[in-house]
Amino acid sequence: MLYFLFKAITVRAVFALVTSFIMTVFLIPFMIKKFNSINIGQQIRDDGPETHHVKTGIPTMGGIVIIISIILTSVFWMRDNAFKYILIFTAFYFGMIGFVDDILKIKYKNSEGLSSKAKLAFQFLYGFFLAFVLIAFKIFPDNVMTSVNVPLIGMVSLGYFYLVMVSFVEVGTSNAVNFADGLDGLAAGMAIVVTIIFSAIAYICGNSIFSAHLGIPFISGTGEITVLGAAMIGSLSGFLWYNCHPASIFMGDTGSQAIGGLIGTIAVLTKSEMYLLIIGFLFVAEVLSVIIQTSYFKYTKKKYGEGKRVFLMTPIHHHFEEKGWHETKVVIRFWIITVISALFGAVLFASHVLTK
Repeated sequence: MLYFLFKAITVRAVFALVTSFIMTVFLIPFMIKKFNSINIGQQIRDDGPETHHVKTGIPTMGGIVIIISIILTSVFWMRDNAFKYILIFTAFYFGMIGFVDDILKIKYKNSEGLSSKAKLAFQFLYGFFLAFVLIAFKIFPDNVMTSVNVPLIGMVSLGYFYLVMVSFVEVGTSNAVNFADGLDGLAAGMAIVVTIIFSAIAYICGNSIFSAHLGIPFISGTGEITVLGAAMIGSLSGFLWYNCHPASIFMGDTGSQAIGGLIGTIAVLTKSEMYLLIIGFLFVAEVLSVIIQTSYFKYTKKKYGEGKRVFLMTPIHHHFEEKGWHETKVVIRFWIITVISALFGAVLFASHVLTK
């Protein structure tokens, strides 16, 4: 009886969520105490909001616990398949990028850390590596190997451009979560919502009946991703317990890079990369605000001799802080918008049944 009970993906997903939540809630206080004792704390950027300067010194790198919780929980509750090992490696790889970044910030006591070029290089490298592995080992059915699922249209083949697209997905999501990790609870809360939807998509893609009903390709084994997604939700919820305003600990780049990398990889493995633009709308907005601000500033400085800005401050959540919104108000409103955009993305995904 127990064998058949734990055979079900949904049952194991629930246990994974509970396991990772308890593990994170239990470990974070020890990490806070340890990091306080050795003075490992957050370095606040000088040009950031003045209200954030009081956060200097608050323990960071809470992402270490998030990653450990996700990996251990997934090892225990997920069944062995290619997706399990790809995602575990993803968490470790992006976690290491963020870890090095955090260590450099702490060592030199500034907010610079690893150079942008170095981070982009490692992120792009992983994207190409992931695409190569998926194609070389024929992880997907032949008819959709280099295709993506476009909302309201269906599967569209990208050919060799698929490798570039996967790289941009990994770079975009890892940096998006990193940019969003600027207010207490913001990145964690948004990531929980987005992960819930993509976990559901993974379950549908790995179920031959549900995928056939929606007219999307059946990808054997993706159902197991739901278990890891549940582990992410549980771990992030446990972390949010201590990261909500006023935060007792930050996830740091260690956590934000890993969570962003995992979300991007799950989207790639479920052929739902394009849905990231909708489900993770505010994550996209965070990245675009930085790109727009930087580009416009450089353009106006070159043309007029003085740089001008589109936003009061970026990433965009700081823009609203500068307009007078309290940090908690920004966070809750961003959560609300993320819930709405995520549900809209889910409805578009389900609309395949109407267009097939």
